[in-house]
Amino acid sequence: MKVALLGASGMVGSRILAELSRRGHQVTALARNPGKIAALPGVTPKAVDAFDQAALAAAFSGHDAAISAVHFTASDPAVLIGAAKASNVARYLVVGGAGSLEVAPGKALFDTPEFPAIYLQEAKAGGAFLDLLKAAAALDWSFLSPSALISPGGRTGKFRLGTDQLLVDANGKSAISAEDYAIAFVDELEAPKHSRQRFTVGY
Repeated sequence: MKVALLGASGMVGSRILAELSRRGHQVTALARNPGKIAALPGVTPKAVDAFDQAALAAAFSGHDAAISAVHFTASDPAVLIGAAKASNVARYLVVGGAGSLEVAPGKALFDTPEFPAIYLQEAKAGGAFLDLLKAAAALDWSFLSPSALISPGGRTGKFRLGTDQLLVDANGKSAISAEDYAIAFVDELEAPKHSRQRFTVGY
């Protein structure tokens, strides 16, 4: 597939880029500083401003899918969604956040007393992005929330998928490696099972 990946140099975006390249996709890797994008087979780096809707739409255009892997507080969801619509890409996939996942009926993770204040603004912005996606008519989107902890780690291919509830393991830990997150993300790209839905991945 031909895929446009915005945020290709970030912690999660770079893992998605590596997974796309590994599977033989042709990727236009978009970032403010294309010099930070890893040199990989099938990858073409390109500079783009995440706040320039017209430039983003042009960068997304002509691809089978567009992916957003940028921080919510370092972008404007209305601009990103507008660019995806204007580009006429068949699918738009978003690297989501864990904060808006439910820990109890009607209670989001970011509403718990234990949620770190330093991440609250980003988490709330991610929830707002998801709400905008749900209201976006005629856009085939998917939003993959990681577990509470996502960090560089092993590529095991062994994980669970869920929907709107935070996944925890037998020890009460909620985690996923960025590498395994990338596997679940590209799986959804290749074989869509969560059209116009949020889903989550964890151990």
